[in-house]
Amino acid sequence: MIEIDGELSARLAAAARSAMDFAYAPYSNFKVGAALLGRSGRIYAGCNIENASFGATNCAERTAIFKAVSEGEKEFDAIAIVSSSGKPTPPCGICRQVLSEFAPDIPILLVSSDGFVKTSLPELFGMPFDL
Repeated sequence: MIEIDGELSARLAAAARSAMDFAYAPYSNFKVGAALLGRSGRIYAGCNIENASFGATNCAERTAIFKAVSEGEKEFDAIAIVSSSGKPTPPCGICRQVLSEFAPDIPILLVSSDGFVKTSLPELFGMPFDL
């Protein structure tokens, strides 16, 4: 697992905040942005995109992951997540499962209005599903 230092934390938090600006959340008004650091050093940003049928909604974390994978990146070193609540917002269960597929030990930076909380996928998601 990589160390999320001050400079990297700031870069990822800024990218997540920028991504949150593009969130489409007309139903919940709960906007989320994520910034995923690929092993290549590239940052993939994503936002949540809601849908009237709710089940078709996609979270910011999965948007970032799917964007990265669709562009050929499949190994990740860190992710930052920010929400319009201003509180640390961990990934939902589906996003935890998707993260576990590509980065089971990924460090997670939960950005809030007061700073951030560093955690990890193993801390948040003890037993992912596996075939």
